Amino acid sequence: MKVLLEITDDEAPQLLEMLNGLSFVKVKTISDEKSQLVEEIKEAVENLALVRKGKLKARPARDLLNEI
Repeated sequence: MKVLLEITDDEAPQLLEMLNGLSFVKVKTISDEKSQLVEEIKEAVENLALVRKGKLKARPARDLLNEI
């Protein structure tokens, strides 16, 4: 299982030290840019699910391209 945690900079070293001490946990830090990308992709997938359920209105891609 993979888990993404958001931790304040001042608390991170203590938590990372604790997690690194656990043999069954692998710790990998990611950049703020990658974290933001993950959040944006997650939001896009959630929006797509809402569109498919009819709870959110979709916008045609052609309209978006015409704005550019």
